[in-house]
Amino acid sequence: MLWRCCRFFFFLCAGAVLPILVVRPDLRWPAGLAGVLVAGTLWFAVDLWRAALLLKWLRQPGEREPPQVRGIWGEITDRVRRQFRMKDQQLAIVEKRRQDVLAGIQASPNGVVLLDADQRIEWCNQTAAEHLGFDAVNDQAQHLGNLVREPAFARYVAMGDYARPLIITGRSSTATHPVRLSLQLHPYGEGRSLLLSHDVTTLEQAEAMRRDFVANVSHEIRTPLTVLSGFVETMLHVPLEPEDRQRYLGVMLQQSLRMQTLVNDLLTLSRLEGSPPPGAGQWLPVGVLMEQFRAEAEALSATLTPVERPLRVQLAFDDEIAGSETEIHSAFSNLVTNAVRYTPVGQPIEVSWGRLADGRGIFSVKDHGPGIAPEHIPRLTERFYRVDRSRSRETGGTGLGLAIVKHVVQRHGGELRITSRAGQGSVFAVVWPAGRVRTREDI
Repeated sequence: MLWRCCRFFFFLCAGAVLPILVVRPDLRWPAGLAGVLVAGTLWFAVDLWRAALLLKWLRQPGEREPPQVRGIWGEITDRVRRQFRMKDQQLAIVEKRRQDVLAGIQASPNGVVLLDADQRIEWCNQTAAEHLGFDAVNDQAQHLGNLVREPAFARYVAMGDYARPLIITGRSSTATHPVRLSLQLHPYGEGRSLLLSHDVTTLEQAEAMRRDFVANVSHEIRTPLTVLSGFVETMLHVPLEPEDRQRYLGVMLQQSLRMQTLVNDLLTLSRLEGSPPPGAGQWLPVGVLMEQFRAEAEALSATLTPVERPLRVQLAFDDEIAGSETEIHSAFSNLVTNAVRYTPVGQPIEVSWGRLADGRGIFSVKDHGPGIAPEHIPRLTERFYRVDRSRSRETGGTGLGLAIVKHVVQRHGGELRITSRAGQGSVFAVVWPAGRVRTREDI
């Protein structure tokens, strides 16, 4: 500032001296005074012009290139420019953090919607847009009530009690693929709120399966227990002929075996789910397994009806497969015995082993039974799921066989394929991974 005052003083002196040097002696002092006034006016004019350039630059926030001015205004311009640069850097850091937070929310498996005080959408992630059926970009500033028209949600918002989430049906829900959503509002700030959405379809299905499992186990055990307790009470209080006693004991043995089979299947499932996957150190000849299945099928067929169901075995390759012998025998045997149970008398059952083009093995069981409607096929491997409960009771099935097959196949890295049409029989095929298949000649 001192240097600026000195420059101003020197400029005034120069304005006073120059006219004195060029005019007559009698006019020197008036000319000097006029020179001082002109110099001061010129100084202030240039100073105001520089200030105007700076003010114009400040009035245009989008313009970041400062004017080229000198003097104190140039120093002010430089300091303001540095302040702008620091502000831009701070804003860039804040924006980067904001984008990182939004990217994290965007990657969340839960839906997130930010709402203003009027319940209008400020921002939402793609998951929420998919859950609720609106556009994450074009529907911003739209009222949430205009996009989510579920009456239960409107009541939930109006009540103002957000302690518990609301469960509604998703927009993409269909009869074959149901979708259930959990919605919950969390107020924050000045009237704003955060809406969280979560797909609870799997959780609800798991809970339903748990309830069905408990109910089915209770029902399956209650029926034979009722029969046993009834016959025991009869034998205790009613005198019976030897033939009747023998018949009652036979029925009791049958029901006790039924409970034993159910418990064994439940224990098998529990063991499969709780143990590590089997290794590939034990190799089993497929031909030997096929002969065992043939013997078991013939024995089961003889117990069901006196008329046999011919079992046709086709072994395309003399292979061995790796895995747990107990698990493999249980899974493959379940498929064969199911075919025997559901195939009418006199109709053939075809059991085959072959190779796919990629080296994987395929074990296939084809029956000529009643077949399965398409809507039942995706649920066949659920525990206790039955297409025809009365038919299953007649054949003595527990409803756990295909669940055991699915677990065994998955533990060995294979794939279970089911092909069926109502009235045309079914084909159950197990695709065995190539790494667990080898030809006996290669040993």
